[in-house]
Amino acid sequence: MSFLGGRGNTPAGSVNPERVEMAMQELDMITDVFNKLVSSCHTKCVSTRYAEGDLNKGESVCIDRCVAKFFEVNKKVGEKLQTMGGAAAGAGATQSAFGQL
Repeated sequence: MSFLGGRGNTPAGSVNPERVEMAMQELDMITDVFNKLVSSCHTKCVSTRYAEGDLNKGESVCIDRCVAKFFEVNKKVGEKLQTMGGAAAGAGATQSAFGQL
């Protein structure tokens, strides 16, 4: 099955536009996260005075740690938002159930 909604044996004109739009939005979000990661870690770890073409040992280690921390924080924030969203949805369902009484 194709990622965009086709099944391989369907005509090329039957691509699901909703899936294409969702894929484009996801690509935009991933690109934004990547650009923020690069900007943040580059600012923190790479000197503005370039002495050589490659990263030195300290810069390389700093970038490795920065990327690991970035993804760890991103994961924790996502989990926290998910629990907050679940709690809000649960409270809304409870409230609407009591509103029916």
